[in-house]
Amino acid sequence: MSRPASYASVQTQPGILAGVPPLARYLAFTLVDAGQARNALQIVRGGIDGESAVIGLGESLVEGLDANIPGLKPFPAMVGAGIEVPASPGSLWCWLRGADRGDLVLHSRQLQAQLAAAFELTRVVDAFKYDTGRDLTGYEDGTENPEGDAAVAAAIVAERGRGLDGSSFVATQQWLHDMKRFEALSPREQDHSMGRRRSDNEELDDAPESAHVKRTAQENFSPEAFVLRRSMPWANESQMGLHFVAFGHSFDAFEAQMRRMIGADDGIADAIFKYTRPLTGNYYWCPPMRDGQLDLSALGL
Repeated sequence: MSRPASYASVQTQPGILAGVPPLARYLAFTLVDAGQARNALQIVRGGIDGESAVIGLGESLVEGLDANIPGLKPFPAMVGAGIEVPASPGSLWCWLRGADRGDLVLHSRQLQAQLAAAFELTRVVDAFKYDTGRDLTGYEDGTENPEGDAAVAAAIVAERGRGLDGSSFVATQQWLHDMKRFEALSPREQDHSMGRRRSDNEELDDAPESAHVKRTAQENFSPEAFVLRRSMPWANESQMGLHFVAFGHSFDAFEAQMRRMIGADDGIADAIFKYTRPLTGNYYWCPPMRDGQLDLSALGL
């Protein structure tokens, strides 16, 4: 399938293809009144610019609107040897992006009020960019992200018609790090669990097959499993981790990587499960933009 030559041709929510911001706030809403959902979405559609706020709709919301988005489905809970990858409820997701936490807090309050008739805010995660884009373990995140036209090809839906072209599918997970377990590993063990040297981000040829880099090498899948990662660290008073976000033109690449991470294909689990685990798992469809607002025509809106 051919792909658009540039971002401008696909009318994508621009925050998807932009780099991660200094600060972010992730909001997850649950649908509580399907009869009010259309009105609530009509209220917010003009105020979502796709840049300071990226929005995604879950399958339960789409079904509540008596609509269908081909490729959208529930997040699949997965189990490996001693590993659980959970699915969590979520009808509507919003990624607020900015540089001022106060602005993000006020923006989230505004959205919550606009959506209150139909949606309940069930989860809030504040996140931030660390250093040049590192996880709190110190390793660079998203090193193998595709760029330019390759990013568009990996993340953006094309040749599906108006209302779908320019959209994207996003997988989100909140990962919790056990920093005591991570810090108990020797520097060599830490590097080998990731498959890269933390000091210079160089990939290690002698890393074991359980190394995260080897488990998720996107070019080693058939077909290749490229996603566009936009993950950011999070922390509260006592816990910390990574809020994983991966955009794709389908969920196939993410699922292929996740299955290999839990060892479903060869029985080798990703070494990072020694010190981190996902707490949540959700799939959403991020509609395209048209004339400066969300294009919800695929939903009959």
